[in-house]
Formats: sequence, C-alpha cells, structure tokens
Amino acid sequence: MASGTVAENKRVTNLSVSNHINHSRKVLNIYRVSASGTDKTKVTFCTDVDKSVIVHNFEKRGWVQVGPEDDWNFYWAVTQSCRNIFSVETGYRMDDKQLINHFPNHYELTRKDLLVKNIKRYRKELEREGNPLAERGDGPGKYLYLDFIPVTFVLPADYNMFVEEYRKSPQSTWIMKPCGKSQGTGIFLINKLSKLKKWSREAKNPFNPNLTKESYVISRYIDNPLLIGGKKFDLRLYVLITSFRPLKAYLFKLGFCRFCTVKYDTSIQELDNMYAHLTNVSVQKHGEEYNSKHGGKLSVHNLRLYLESTRGKAVTEKLFANIIWCIIHSLKAVAPVMANDRHCFECYGYDIIIDNDLKPWLIEVSQFLNNLFSYLVETYIILLSTVYNFDQNTVVHSVKWNKCPPPEALGNFELLLDEELVAQEEKEYSSGKYRKNKCPLNKTSKGGSEDEACVEATGMVCFNHQGACTKSSK
Repeated sequence: MASGTVAENKRVTNLSVSNHINHSRKVLNIYRVSASGTDKTKVTFCTDVDKSVIVHNFEKRGWVQVGPEDDWNFYWAVTQSCRNIFSVETGYRMDDKQLINHFPNHYELTRKDLLVKNIKRYRKELEREGNPLAERGDGPGKYLYLDFIPVTFVLPADYNMFVEEYRKSPQSTWIMKPCGKSQGTGIFLINKLSKLKKWSREAKNPFNPNLTKESYVISRYIDNPLLIGGKKFDLRLYVLITSFRPLKAYLFKLGFCRFCTVKYDTSIQELDNMYAHLTNVSVQKHGEEYNSKHGGKLSVHNLRLYLESTRGKAVTEKLFANIIWCIIHSLKAVAPVMANDRHCFECYGYDIIIDNDLKPWLIEVSQFLNNLFSYLVETYIILLSTVYNFDQNTVVHSVKWNKCPPPEALGNFELLLDEELVAQEEKEYSSGKYRKNKCPLNKTSKGGSEDEACVEATGMVCFNHQGACTKSSK
C-alpha cells in the first residue's frame, strides 16, 4: 500500500474515532495542541476517558496532549474507540511508535461467560495432550491443579446441565451474575431451584424485554470464605499484559482486600443481604456501616502479615503462590483467542476469593478503566515507559522493543511471566549454563526436589504447583 494511501486511511479513521468522542472534548480539552504545533521530540498522548488522573500523570512526565486525529504515540481509549481503530472497515494502520491501552477482544478475559468458556477449553486441550496439569481429581469435573474457578454454567444455554449438577447437592447455594455487567449490578443468590424458575418466568415477562436477551452465569457460591472480623472479603489485584503470544505479564504489588460492611451470614433470611455477600465498593458504599475514609480496604501486604501470624508462614506462601498460579493459567487460557496486536497493552483487575481452607478462587476479571487511582496509574505509566524503551521526553522508539526491564526498574510491579525470556533461558539451561539447583527463572523449586530444575510444562514457572511441577521436571 502506498504511503499516501496509508496516511489518508489514518486521517479518515482518526476522524471516525474523533466523532465517537466528541462528547468529551470540552471536558478533557483533547484538542488543546494541534498536530502542527506539537514538538516532535515529545511523547504525545490523547485520551477520551473522563479521568483527570490520566491527564495529570501524562503531563507530569512532560508528554504533550493532542487529539485523536493528530500524530499520537499513546492513546488511552475507551473500548469502543479501540474497536473503531482495529475495525476492518476503517483500514487504519498504526505505526511502530503508537500504543493503545486495550486488546481489541479483551472481553475474552473480562466477560464472565467467555472467561469460563476459555478456561474449560484450556483444561480440555491440556487433557487431550496428556499434560499432567490436566490430571483429574475426585469427582466429575474436578482437576487436581486447574481447579481454580467455581463450578459455573451459562444460562439459559446450560440450564439442563445446571439442574443436573444442582440435584447432586440440593442444599448448596448458587450465585447469579449477568454476563455483561459489572460493579455488582444484577447479582443475586439462590438456594432453591424454584427461585431460579421464578426468575426465569419473570425474565420472559413482556414488560422486561431486555432480560430475555441477557445471558447469566450461575456459579456455585463459595460459602466458606475466609473471614476477618467475621466479615467476607476478596482480593483485587492488578495485572499488566504487554503481549499474549508470547505471554508477558506483570503484577502490581500494592493490591488490596475489599471488605463487606456486614458480618457474613449464610442463613436463608440473609441471602438477599448484598452488604454481607458482595464486596464491590459500588455496592458497599451505600451501606450504613461503610467507612469512606478507608473504603473497607486492607492492603494485601497487611493481609499477608495477618495470615502469617494466624495460619503460619508456609501455608501463607503456598496460598500466594497458588494465586499467581490462578492468574497465569487464566491468561494462558485466553492467549490463543486474543487478538495479539503488538501495539496493545492492557491492565486487568483480578477478583479472587480465599476460602477458609486457604484455597484461592478466581471470581472474575475486569477492565482497568473503572478502577483508577493515581499511584497505580503513575506506576503503570513508568513501567510502560521502561518496557517500550522511551523516556519522559523522546518519542517511543518502537513497539517492537517490549522487553522486560531489570528488577530494579519494575517499581511496584513484579514480573509474573515472560515466555520469550523463558524460552531463551530454557535454551541456555539445556546447554548447561544454569546451575542444577536453579530453574530457568532463577526461582527456587518448591514443588520438586531442590537439586533439580523445576520446569513446568506449559508455563515454565517455578511456584508451588501442588506437585504438578514434579511431574514435568526435566
């Protein structure tokens, strides 16, 4: 394609994207700097997200704000703008100095029904390959090493399968969630099949036509959650992805716990009390007991100290290793279906519940846009600047760079997995360049023998994998 044609396509597409965000021009002053007036030695950014924390952190680094029709290096976009840019109809092609903050089909991870579908497919594929990670546990549908999401069905499609599972343990409680909504909207608990049938009849009511079109997931409720002070909580962890193939993932170390404001109670009378069951801040902030000063939050660091003092250091380390295990394999599950464009990166919010046996359960994954706070955004941008090799003032060198920084440059992020680095270091390991008591990621083996490398077959990550790593040691 001729360069003039590419330029014209970019101009037309930028105008199309611009039309989508006209409503926010006055709020964000996106068009403050024109393309002709932009210093070409500066990093340029644009955004259509109505969050001052974003603009503040960009400008603090000396970056210059431009409009989406100008030459931008960094686009902090809403998902619709991202879809417009990657739409086949627009013909838009980003160059090697442009980055955008979403993968086009991020919903494969962030939509509840698709996340479950992808994890189930991932387990089946590993099982067909004879991978030891897919070893079955006791009972149908149980896996020894990949059992990190509650039993879940999609309604109405899986209704018959759900009924069959329900009848195996009719005293259990289930939680219903609309697939495409967030912040606790539309969630309710049931403990009788009759309640589901009643909901189904009401959903087909002609006065509620929207309900007939919406899919729900129904999951076995984790009814034995770990409690602190008698209250239920979950973990919110942030994970940055700069590539899905090869997978490159970073964990923000300053995650936090979100607490309910009402003490946990599983009695029938309290099933409808969402202040006791849902940890979402958007729900809890309306409760009488909500404390706006701390927001019902506790740092993950303090949670770890609490568990070490009450449960012991060894089991606490195992818990957090298993949390990492959940995150990594959920990402591996969606990696094959993700549109892995090198211009994309994304930060996801992971919600994890710990049960009273200190087993972590992945509940859902959300988009980062709804959960912005200044320090996370600042740390996020600093890490991206290092990963893509550009400083405060000069333009991004190339999205092809995407290299893992040294540990001292990661700030409050830590590397979860870099498959490119693993492949390189595994090659060096096989040639005898690594000591035998070290794995390719220089992490001490906990699942297998201390004097042999512990290379897990699908992830090459040496955490405590409940014995799975021993089975695949090399």
